[in-house]
Amino acid sequence: MIKVQTLNNISPIGLEKLPREGYEVASEVTNPDAILVRSAKMHDMEIGDNLKAVGRAGAGVNNIPLDKMSDKGVVVFNAPGANANAVKELVISSMLLSSRNICQAWNYVNGLPLDNLKTAIENGKKNYAGSELPGKTLGIVGLGAIGVQIANAAHALGMKVIGFDPSITIKSAWKLSADVEQALSIDELFSQSDFVSFHVPLVEGTKNLLNEERIALLPEGATILNFARDGIVDEDALITALEAGKVKYYVTDFPIDDKKNHERVIALPHLGASTAEAEDNCAIMVANQIKDYLENGNILNSVNFPEAKMPRAGKERLAITHKNIPNMVGQISTAVADADANIVDMLNKSRDDVAYTLIDLESEISDTVIDNLKQIEGILTVRGLQP
Repeated sequence: MIKVQTLNNISPIGLEKLPREGYEVASEVTNPDAILVRSAKMHDMEIGDNLKAVGRAGAGVNNIPLDKMSDKGVVVFNAPGANANAVKELVISSMLLSSRNICQAWNYVNGLPLDNLKTAIENGKKNYAGSELPGKTLGIVGLGAIGVQIANAAHALGMKVIGFDPSITIKSAWKLSADVEQALSIDELFSQSDFVSFHVPLVEGTKNLLNEERIALLPEGATILNFARDGIVDEDALITALEAGKVKYYVTDFPIDDKKNHERVIALPHLGASTAEAEDNCAIMVANQIKDYLENGNILNSVNFPEAKMPRAGKERLAITHKNIPNMVGQISTAVADADANIVDMLNKSRDDVAYTLIDLESEISDTVIDNLKQIEGILTVRGLQP
């Protein structure tokens, strides 16, 4: 029986991808084989020796202790792109909110007395005249699944779109409209953009990516959109720019203090992926990935281990997580041969300090094979997988 623990309310449509026969799925599970999580904090959790995989039903993994998981050979999956449409729609709507002063106009009308309402509306509307999106330039920092969808949608609305992503994947590049221009540097992007939207993870290199020096590069009256992570933007510097009129609006999905009350800040309660469709899509994707890993050893969309997918061949399969150090493949092959087992197919992939090896054997896996492998220094986990 494969035990799967849920730390949050995971979409039932996603959980249906885990068969009732052979799987136990519940919020209270002792020593689970896998954990499905959305936003629950896992840094202080005790990690059982039986844990093999963690599935994050979303993109960000800040709530998961990746180093600890890697050290234990636990593969962490996420669901990139499953919530991309939801975030795309929110970013596009946020550009409209800011360009047409909709939130401020709404507040104005809500505060009007009912007597002589029509006259007050006509007299006040001139204070909320806005501008249209066609012809404006949108700069997108990060062209992953979300950034690409936003770029294509903004271009379809008549905007000029420029993007910056030195690590863009071939998959993303194929999906990107040919009319989206490449910025050669992030400073170049800031200097040309009427709107800037961030879609990068929060790491050491992206902390305060928009700071005082880069704010100075922006065109007068630019709008900043942060639907990536708290910490990407130096908010103290940005508030100063808002008050000086350098920046027109700051739209953020991550209000953290009283800056949310600034008249030029539009603060939303982390709505990026908060649609029923996005929650279903994320749960379906991560459940399928967890299932394929537990049953077949295949890895797709892991944030700490390499991608590894191999068609099943032979009678049984070995799935081995290990450190990325010299001669591991040689030692693994020798350990299998010493147990008189014949290898039908083999795949080895590495990522940073860890690696992963799949081996299909001609015969059933013996206890000797498993024991031989576990004796090798640097081996993290060994699993035998039947068809």
